[in-house]
Amino acid sequence: MKLAPPTLLAVAAAFALTLTGCAGGGGDTSSAPASQAELPQGDEISTTVDPKLTELLPEDITTAGKINVAVDIPFPPMAMYDDNNRAIGFDPELARLLGQKLGIDVSLNKQAFDSVIPSLQAGKNDVIMSGMNDTEERQKTLSFVAYTHGGFAIAVKAGNPANITTQQDLCGKTVSVQKATIQGELLRAMDCGITVMELPSDLDAQTALRAGKSDAYTADAVVAEYVVATTDDGKAFEIVRDPENPAGFNPVYSGIGILKDDTELIDAVTQALQALIDEGTYQQVLERNNIGAYAVESAQVNAATAK
Repeated sequence: MKLAPPTLLAVAAAFALTLTGCAGGGGDTSSAPASQAELPQGDEISTTVDPKLTELLPEDITTAGKINVAVDIPFPPMAMYDDNNRAIGFDPELARLLGQKLGIDVSLNKQAFDSVIPSLQAGKNDVIMSGMNDTEERQKTLSFVAYTHGGFAIAVKAGNPANITTQQDLCGKTVSVQKATIQGELLRAMDCGITVMELPSDLDAQTALRAGKSDAYTADAVVAEYVVATTDDGKAFEIVRDPENPAGFNPVYSGIGILKDDTELIDAVTQALQALIDEGTYQQVLERNNIGAYAVESAQVNAATAK
């Protein structure tokens, strides 16, 4: 473990404690001073710094004075913008909370989902917080700190004109998904004639269904539920409710992605998330974003392949 300089730790801890829970101005904070850029505001969930966790941060992070977070926005309820162009949703709010607990700033950097891993490899970002599913393939590059567990859901047009009632009913149909997501892989693995329409963003995948270009749209259950409930006041789409899969199809872990060689950062983030779980603020952030049912019991690393 590399220790941060004592002076830096003291300043970070004192500053985080001073500003805990304070509301600031809205709007794009990318040009704001690093120490003020990403703290909880208004009614967002807040916590306090733990100096012992700050000491776990790697030297390059403490020298930079921030953790750069890659996040795909918009991807509600995981990430979106409010009326003041402030990033909100589960990922931005949990990222701020982790920064508070660690006594360091976080910088939320909008990044297309299919480029989040390359952004870490290029040194542009340090962690991914973008609803990313933990998979064995991705574990070749990343380690994941688990933060949700749930399946994917199928959405269809209101009235269900394609008569899709189970996952198998997707066979022979066209299904729209966001590019580079696990849903595309799962659908292709079914090997039953599904045409997988991969599109740049989740919104594009929704639009394809709405325009009749696809028969169904799939996404993580937390996302699909939000889309169905909010699009045209809940009148545009409906969720396929399969009684045999009440929590969604093919439940998987999602989490914070960090390059597997960044062991110090993995440890710091894991212990910080566990502290948030233990104190209850993690669950509050989930419930604030209407995904409380998808909580994890502990901050497990690489849960998808854990024995």
